[in-house]
Amino acid sequence: MFLFLVVALAVVVAAVTLAVVGGGEGDGPLPEAAPERLQDPLPPDRPIDRADIDSLRFPLAARGYRMSDVDDALSRLAAELAERDARIADLESALAGAQASPGGHVPGHAPGHVSMEKPGPEDQQ
Repeated sequence: MFLFLVVALAVVVAAVTLAVVGGGEGDGPLPEAAPERLQDPLPPDRPIDRADIDSLRFPLAARGYRMSDVDDALSRLAAELAERDARIADLESALAGAQASPGGHVPGHAPGHVSMEKPGPEDQQ
């Protein structure tokens, strides 16, 4: 019985080896799988919004994620954040300059007070 199990194991190992290295069928060993690529990268033609980030999915690679895809996405996000931070700083300095100048009072707000609320429809006349 033991001899039968050893022979069966040798046959199974030989069959698996032939299947992996190619047993005379086809072009040789198993074909290389094409690497997965990022399907929907971040849009280059418009600013990134929350839905773009929520839908971003990186394909798996041999040891996690493809570093180039992740690096590209992080670089793009860093550039967008820097641009938005600069825009916010410009708007805040313009608002501070308008409030500091004579006659630069913003209607509905006390001088020197900066409101972070969105203006209502009646304020946008």
